Amino acid sequence: MGSSDAAPPVRAVIFDYGGVLTTPTRDSIQEWLATDGIRPEDFSAALKEWLSRKAPQGTPVHKLETGEITAAEFNETLAARLRTVDGSPVDPTDLLGRLFARMRPEPAMLGLVRELRGNGLRTALLSNSWGNNYPWEHLDGLFEFAVISGEVAMRKPDPRIYHLMLDRLGLAARDAVFVDDGAPNIEAAQQLGMRTVLHTDPADTRARLAELLPAGTVLQEENR
Repeated sequence: MGSSDAAPPVRAVIFDYGGVLTTPTRDSIQEWLATDGIRPEDFSAALKEWLSRKAPQGTPVHKLETGEITAAEFNETLAARLRTVDGSPVDPTDLLGRLFARMRPEPAMLGLVRELRGNGLRTALLSNSWGNNYPWEHLDGLFEFAVISGEVAMRKPDPRIYHLMLDRLGLAARDAVFVDDGAPNIEAAQQLGMRTVLHTDPADTRARLAELLPAGTVLQEENR
């Protein structure tokens, strides 16, 4: 293959938040279900109906992520779908807060973002928000731009939100790598021409990014 066919060097890495820059979302969910005594099958059924590939447009999750309903409204809707193991109703008060209570920033991933910036790469955040309060005290200074779904009334995998991020960066899709833990979001980015990494754990993401980044980029900081 001639040099004219070579992929252009990566200029920016765009990260998802929950489950990528944090400890796994599923771990927090499992602890919440156990602590609150909620029947897992009820939550799984609601999530499948509202968030699966086959979910229709405008589900409660979609509306939450685009800011059409508040977290409090979603809490009421979700609680109505759930029961405890003894059949009791579930308290909707701060339900999402309880669901995400055990999710923490992942130091290894935040360190990776700092390394990328230290190597001259641009970094940005692209997140579907579930009414989250983002820990900006940990994130400030790590990203050039942050596009949060609830603030722009669009959500991944809608191509428009990727275009918005790329427009803010002033880059073409081929100039960026997108890191996310959701396969549909990764596939949407690929269809636009972005290079992608499906995140499973910090070590794997570090290794896969190292293969995509420009020659001379050194990623050596220990995961911690």
